[in-house]
Amino acid sequence: MKPDLLTLWQAGVDAVRGDVAVRAALDSMAIPAPDRIIAVGKAAVAMARPACDHWPDCPTLIVTKYNHVDDAPAQATVMEAAHPVPDAASLAAGAAVQEAVAGCGPEAHLLLLVSGGASSLCEALPGGVTLDMLQMQTQAQLASGATIAEMNARRRTLSLIKGGKLLAGFAGTRVTTLALSDVEGDSINVIGSGIGAVPAEAPFETVSRIVASNAIARTAIAANSPWSVVVNDETLYDNVLALAPALGQTLREGAPGLYIFGGEPVVTLPDTPGRGGRNMALGLALAREIAGVSNLRILVAGTDGSDGPTDAAGALVDGGTWDETGHAALDAANAYPWLAARGALVKTGPTGTNVMDIAIALKS
Repeated sequence: MKPDLLTLWQAGVDAVRGDVAVRAALDSMAIPAPDRIIAVGKAAVAMARPACDHWPDCPTLIVTKYNHVDDAPAQATVMEAAHPVPDAASLAAGAAVQEAVAGCGPEAHLLLLVSGGASSLCEALPGGVTLDMLQMQTQAQLASGATIAEMNARRRTLSLIKGGKLLAGFAGTRVTTLALSDVEGDSINVIGSGIGAVPAEAPFETVSRIVASNAIARTAIAANSPWSVVVNDETLYDNVLALAPALGQTLREGAPGLYIFGGEPVVTLPDTPGRGGRNMALGLALAREIAGVSNLRILVAGTDGSDGPTDAAGALVDGGTWDETGHAALDAANAYPWLAARGALVKTGPTGTNVMDIAIALKS
């Protein structure tokens, strides 16, 4: 029996789960026993589990998104905060992370586990910058269609712990950073706005490794596909309204088989947006592009299991999904209820990873 698109998407996600990626790193790297473990991001709990299994007596701090704490290690202190717009809990988490780093002794080894979402979940603000100011800045950037790199560059200027500033307070001898990449280029200096970045001329040993990425997830999807893979590219880096026509043309004119795309598209929001996220918006826009085409199905979903401030990961559409009322839903950034009414939402719950988004299309 051939897998469906959601099964293939799940195979990609499973290959880059935080626990899988960190366990593989622990098996392949000669990592000395840490004196402190800090895990920050949407996949923080999953990343921390194998590390805590490996060193059950090591003090551990986990900072993650609300409702992402299932199966957290018993020895860990767990803090939850908001995403994508930070809240007061984000500032409390930032203070706790600063304290944990500053509390490491002169011979200490810190194991830092970083995944996407850390920018919002964990923050410390300089004097003169308030939480209200940070929230307004974040909301404005989200509405503007700014890329994650652009957003994170701005976040670093408003933070006391991003861009290498957190580890500037470390007085120990070694920091090992393992990261799941949710950014184009897989740079440790951009993931989580650089919360795991090494300060210039750091007086301690540093080892940083990207242990999971969008490319790894897409490779796993291709490996599990019973269909020939026509395209496997990381090209979802544009506004959804520009991406959809280009992808639609590629799919309509291309050969039969599986098409895999990765990246992180952006949306520009109206003054009063409805309910949805970038993957739902792209799925809806693609439904318009393939309307009436009988041999195409497309799944677009965030690998973290969430899309915008909703409980959905994305959308699954085909040539029969679209009707003319979709125009208004796209204009209002209100894809969620439109897709829900047509049974086209994808809901997976938290996945334990975060390596941007994946679109899979099957042309029969």
